[in-house]
Amino acid sequence: MKELLLGNEAVARGLYEAGVRVVSSYPGTPSTEITEAAAKYDEIYCEWAPNEKVAAEVAAGASMGGARAFCGMKHVGLNVAADPLFTLSYIGVNGGLVFGVADDPGLHSSQNEQDSRNYAIGAKVPMLEPSDSAECRDYTTLAYELSEQFDTPVILRLTTRVAHSRSIVEENPRQERELRPYEKNPAKNVMLPAFAKPKHVKVEERLQALRKWAETSGVNRIEDNGSKIGVIAAGAVYEYAKEVLGDSVTYLKLGMVHPLPDALIRELAEKTEEIYVIEELDPMIENHCKAMGISVHGKDVFPLCDEFSQAVIARCMGKELPLSLSVEESIPVRPPVMCCGCPHRGVFYVLKKNKVYVSGDIGCYTLGASAPLGAMDTCICMGASVSALHGYNKARGAEAEKKSVAVIGDSTFIHSGVTGLIDIAYNRSNSVVIILDNSITGMTGHQQNPTTGYTIKGDPTAAVDLEALCKAVGIGRVRVCDPYDLKAFDAALKEELQADGPSVIISRRPCALLKYVKHKPPLKVNAQKCIGCKACLGIGCPAISIREGKAVIDHTQCVGCGVCTGLCPKGAISSVEGEE
Repeated sequence: MKELLLGNEAVARGLYEAGVRVVSSYPGTPSTEITEAAAKYDEIYCEWAPNEKVAAEVAAGASMGGARAFCGMKHVGLNVAADPLFTLSYIGVNGGLVFGVADDPGLHSSQNEQDSRNYAIGAKVPMLEPSDSAECRDYTTLAYELSEQFDTPVILRLTTRVAHSRSIVEENPRQERELRPYEKNPAKNVMLPAFAKPKHVKVEERLQALRKWAETSGVNRIEDNGSKIGVIAAGAVYEYAKEVLGDSVTYLKLGMVHPLPDALIRELAEKTEEIYVIEELDPMIENHCKAMGISVHGKDVFPLCDEFSQAVIARCMGKELPLSLSVEESIPVRPPVMCCGCPHRGVFYVLKKNKVYVSGDIGCYTLGASAPLGAMDTCICMGASVSALHGYNKARGAEAEKKSVAVIGDSTFIHSGVTGLIDIAYNRSNSVVIILDNSITGMTGHQQNPTTGYTIKGDPTAAVDLEALCKAVGIGRVRVCDPYDLKAFDAALKEELQADGPSVIISRRPCALLKYVKHKPPLKVNAQKCIGCKACLGIGCPAISIREGKAVIDHTQCVGCGVCTGLCPKGAISSVEGEE
């Protein structure tokens, strides 16, 4: 049967067809839908892990137990999983083990533009890169064959366009795989120096064997169109190049981007007079070709940064731009904002009002850095807000401690914030940490996490008690506040900033978009009372605007949270029906 699937859904289909038994991941755009789709198959055990390192280790344990296993993450998540990955390269596998990693050229929803191909090279493991949904399914099943044949973890690399584009996939039945027998083998699985040293030699031998496989398997292929111009490309970029250049060039289409097929690269060089390497982000393929002594065009023609497109390739190669539709009128920019009723909005309003230094983190609440709130000073990576606040306060002393806080979401706190809080408690800085508990992993599309009380399949489970956890690691002052109550939150913030010792404020209010959250009736503005002072705009709610000098609330967006009512000096905003 044929289905129109997202690239991520096609990967999940590949997991099913390959007989995968265990999937452990951490949600991260653009990879999240892989695990969500896999969870719909009863034959696959799926879970959200606290972070990517845990997910990788769970999958590794399942592989050692003889099952085919998978862990999924976005590109920055691979940073967190890198510790087990590099050692697993030495250990190898029992059941097949695949890391699904989704890169984000163009930074659609990420804090950097790192290229995961560097990890394949560094860890000395094979990496496959599909170009469309059909290849996502095919390469997923292939990855498990390679993993078991060559005794290695395999990285399946997607990019945002492949992960979130749809194309037709021919679905096949599941191939059930019996658990491989487990045999106690410390020389293979225990990486003491004496065992690890000879394993490094085997890893290097494995790379050479994989390179030979890549040259003959068909996953990399030359498409000879009789042209003296050659193009080397992989992933979505290959599809873009085909659309722009058609049959006017000869292609080396790469499905395995590490190790690269030296023999095929040399064959292309012999067939052509000029070669263009078209690749997003780092010049990995280009540098490899040049190291082989083959002259190619790469980043001398194509940009080093940002996402490619058909238009980019056409412009760089001096081709006519593809026909496209355009709008004559200028469309105003619509920057991302917190949703109406977002529980984080009031927190950042209070923080801005108190002029505190805010050490920020990764999540919906990162939008607290944007106007008009503009209440976030830093954002590094998952969990860094807590640790960085501790460092900031130790550097600047007691005065800074009274005017600085960290903000972090409930899922992010579990991911990697709790260790920073342990550091604060252990090393005693008078730091205030605000946990923004919206009862879900919000930014990636409402995934469960260890604080919500539900698994990925919606089954009830144990929920981490944030108050008890914070107290257990040594925080004596822990309090819960409702972020909709600006006065109470303001008072709590002032009190904790002046307190002696570290403290935690848990800002608890469910995400306004959760299905079970019942909203109040929309608020209205009494035009006779409104003086047009624009104080209500200070919270950046998209439901509030100014028309003809008066505030107006869009009833189709307002959820009646009431945060704006306390901002109006004239009491013009209320749930009582008035003139708009």
